[in-house]
Amino acid sequence: MTTTQRKQADVSEKQARQVAEAARESEWRKPSFGKGLFLGRFPLELIDPWPVAEPQPDAEEFLTRLAEYLRTEVDGARIEREDRIPDEVFHGLARLGAFGMKIDKEYGGLGLSNLHYCKALTLVASASPAVAALLSAHQSIGVPQPLKKFGTPAQKQAFLPRLAAGEVSAFLLTEPDVGSDPARLGTVAEPVEGGYRLNGLKLWATNGTVATLLVVLARVPDRGITAFVVEGDSPGITVERRNSFLGLRGLENSLTRFHDVSVPAENVIGGLGKGLRIALTTLNTGRLSLPAMCVAAGKRALAISREWSAERVQWGRPVGQHEAVAGKIAFIAATTYAMESMLDLCCALADDDQNDIRIEAALVKLFASEMAWRVGDELVQIRGGRGFERAESLTARGERGAESEQILRDLRINRIFEGSTEIMHLLIAREAVDAHLTVAGDIIDPEAGLGRRARAGARAGAFYARWLPTLAVGRGQTLSGYEEYGPLAAHVRFVERSSRKLARSTFYGMSRWQGKLEHKQRFLGRIVDIGAELFAMSAVCVRAHAQRADTPAGLELADLFCRQARLRAEALFAALWDNTDPVDVRATRRVLDGRYAFLEEGVLTPDAEQPWVAAWTPGSATVDDVRRRIPRA
Repeated sequence: MTTTQRKQADVSEKQARQVAEAARESEWRKPSFGKGLFLGRFPLELIDPWPVAEPQPDAEEFLTRLAEYLRTEVDGARIEREDRIPDEVFHGLARLGAFGMKIDKEYGGLGLSNLHYCKALTLVASASPAVAALLSAHQSIGVPQPLKKFGTPAQKQAFLPRLAAGEVSAFLLTEPDVGSDPARLGTVAEPVEGGYRLNGLKLWATNGTVATLLVVLARVPDRGITAFVVEGDSPGITVERRNSFLGLRGLENSLTRFHDVSVPAENVIGGLGKGLRIALTTLNTGRLSLPAMCVAAGKRALAISREWSAERVQWGRPVGQHEAVAGKIAFIAATTYAMESMLDLCCALADDDQNDIRIEAALVKLFASEMAWRVGDELVQIRGGRGFERAESLTARGERGAESEQILRDLRINRIFEGSTEIMHLLIAREAVDAHLTVAGDIIDPEAGLGRRARAGARAGAFYARWLPTLAVGRGQTLSGYEEYGPLAAHVRFVERSSRKLARSTFYGMSRWQGKLEHKQRFLGRIVDIGAELFAMSAVCVRAHAQRADTPAGLELADLFCRQARLRAEALFAALWDNTDPVDVRATRRVLDGRYAFLEEGVLTPDAEQPWVAAWTPGSATVDDVRRRIPRA
């Protein structure tokens, strides 16, 4: 273990929590539908009427040109086969302006709204998920978004025109031994005359092999984690590896070393010590890009399922007419409608900037990544052996090359990208219980003195005296409640009732476990998953009701989805209190202690010569640089 890794390992659980807590946005200056949902308030007026985007003729024209380019010039099968996005695709996207979709027009970008940007990503993902990942990492979390929100005028003028013209950016936070625990960050930016000297190793930098501008998070001694814009070709930067993955075969993802890299002082983004807050704030809207790709996969899965199930005959009937398959197709259709509804709603809320969408954006990322994976799995099952067969193999023997197995592989990373499901559960749960911690946090804080606890008790008593009675009854308990929603009214009433039940369940959990609640991660995960189902139901009901004249079939899909979601939500409610969590925890401790190691016998295992996490030593690179530079068109 290196000195840096020893320092990382010395970070306590308390210190890690303090770093994460200091980075989160602690104030709520704008209303939030998601926050209200978890507090049992169901503020439907924040999303109904369905927000209508301002017309953007130039954006619509761009989407038309983009679709035509993708249809004629981007060969997704070739990218999958060659494990590489061709240079000419970079050039074509640059000519279209696709690298500047989220960059304001004054800096040479297209200035698209979040809604049009996500529509564009959905289009791109339908042609090649790897290209969509390239554009998403470049704009949603790469240099453009942090500079848009936190950059100085000089930084914007220096870097944004370059990026809009086709240069690629990347975001570098993760390290070989640091994932979602930034308190252990090992990359250091040491102050020197005129700027900083950067040393460290960054892992899994999407676009890292092709990026010429980087956002790098590093620790400035005594000042905290800070974000920097770093020139990708600076002396001392070595791309040591291009990483290879299960899916997204064309992804340019790197292991990047920094050795005595000079960074000018003016390249600090947002101020010293603000890096994590910048990263988390950027992700509030940046997370919307992943659901856009999930929607693309859902739409493609639905088309394949529909066409195949109508044509394939087994036991005297098309397979889609067999109930076992019909249930899978219904799930794909309903879930795709829900994912799109949630995404469109979140984009519209982000564009009008009247609401705080940090919970909503996190919920749609969580829900879409989990449910799209299930959609992909069901698609493979519907297709049977052909679902397991690669598209290239199908085509070679004269059948339509439906890329079912690729869809499944490409979707899997979304449950990990930009916050794993487990981390998203904890992040959303922290926001969901924020009101409780604000008034009663000192009561359950073991380090709080008697005076702090007494004051917290008084605050909590006043808060709960007002709040708890509001959870007893509501509009969802009357048969005439939300009757304006017609056939969907019963579902809206269910959401209102369940919102109050969810708030009560959270309160009971805090009362039962108090300070230990943060360790009840499966309980908190179920709380969040219930909230995601309720948000999805709200989105589909409001959308279908608003568009009932233009898209009457939306009412059918909304009803279908809500029937499925209600069953999932009710099962989650039951599992809050009836589960095997304590038994599972005890069993896992025994597994880790080796008690059940006999179960591992009887099979061959590879020689365990290499460590699970590779040690790294600061200093210059000892391997060749494998960065890729796209030649000018």
